[in-house]
Amino acid sequence: MPLRQAQRPSPKSRMKDGELAELDHHKAMTGPDLVQFVDLKLFPYLASFKQKASDNPKSIEYKIGEIFSELKNKVKSGYNLREIIEMTDELPFGSSKDKHELSHLYETKIKNMGNAGRNGGQYYTPRPLIRAMIEVINPQMGEKVYDAACGSAGFLCEAYAYIYDRMEKNTANLKTLQENTFYGKEKKNLAYIIGVMNMILHGIEAPNIIHTNTLTENIRDIQEKDRYHVILANPPFGGKERKEVQQNFDIKTGETASLFLQHFIKSLKAGGRAAIVIKNTFLSNADNASVSLLKYLLESCNLHTILDMPAGTFLGAGVKTVVLFFTKGEPTKKIWYYQLDPGRNMGKTNPLNDEDLKDFVLLQKTFADGDNSWLVNSENIDTNTFDLSVKNQNKKEVVRLRSPQEILEEMKVLDEESAEILATIKNLI
Repeated sequence: MPLRQAQRPSPKSRMKDGELAELDHHKAMTGPDLVQFVDLKLFPYLASFKQKASDNPKSIEYKIGEIFSELKNKVKSGYNLREIIEMTDELPFGSSKDKHELSHLYETKIKNMGNAGRNGGQYYTPRPLIRAMIEVINPQMGEKVYDAACGSAGFLCEAYAYIYDRMEKNTANLKTLQENTFYGKEKKNLAYIIGVMNMILHGIEAPNIIHTNTLTENIRDIQEKDRYHVILANPPFGGKERKEVQQNFDIKTGETASLFLQHFIKSLKAGGRAAIVIKNTFLSNADNASVSLLKYLLESCNLHTILDMPAGTFLGAGVKTVVLFFTKGEPTKKIWYYQLDPGRNMGKTNPLNDEDLKDFVLLQKTFADGDNSWLVNSENIDTNTFDLSVKNQNKKEVVRLRSPQEILEEMKVLDEESAEILATIKNLI
């Protein structure tokens, strides 16, 4: 069970007697009075926690204030609002099991948001993929884990569960896990709120997530104290950053994913490990910025693994992606590729699952060769283009031969179509 902080006063316990009486009075309200109370009293009061706890941005009070500074009440029927409040009051929050179930419900809602639109990737990276990435990277107790484009904080929540399940449960470890392990940044308001709430529901009571645009930070200002042992991320790709933002980077490009990748490399400690989801075209882009970035990645990091994901992995995004696994501090000598083939078309009814990635996780431990995996030596990489695109020469093409019956049936259909066309021509003549 996550470390409790019982000594911290609850938001309700900090209220003055008059405020407490007014808050309790809402139980008798309904209709427009209730909506007015929520809009003009309750939400502004909760938002004020941000200012009251400004000296401690890591506190749960500050995070609550941030959430309610961004949230607005969308329910304008007081009667509907009363029904929602009464249903919420019946939800159990007391036990660890209750909170675990609630976190699963919340994750389902995030997943639905991710599947609903083209920008769904900012809300939801498939959890089986995240878990496989974490298993390969293997974050340890005492390491700092970072996601500079954390969205709904799926990577941080899954990394928390991974470390928690494997660590010695003592007060010092629990405190470290709560306060000094997981760090994130998120630019968009809604994604930021969702991420903070997701971490709280998963047991991280005061998330170290900052509401900011990571790319406005100059990577030349990153110092050792700002670096991390582990970086796990699915940064936005396809976006374009303005010229002023590009000045913060050594390799100038408008592509957001390429800027994020530079930030990640600079933010890793020597020996630090990263797993980054990126659009597959990054591996073969021939523009000057992409070639320079690929060269920089291969020379400053050991890009030991590239996982090629099938189309349909990200249901809302509609693009093919790869995952780059690398360690900072030594150049790349060999790259192990794995081309994931789940044996079915991916989609809403056939989403990615943990079983799909078992073979990858197993073979990656020894960089084993197979039908879907192969090694490429760095000396075989073209140093003019640094093309790292996925080219599986091990996989045998399966040619399906049609049966004589199928061929005859098709010939019959073609004969009938030909006869119809000839008949039409005769009538025209």
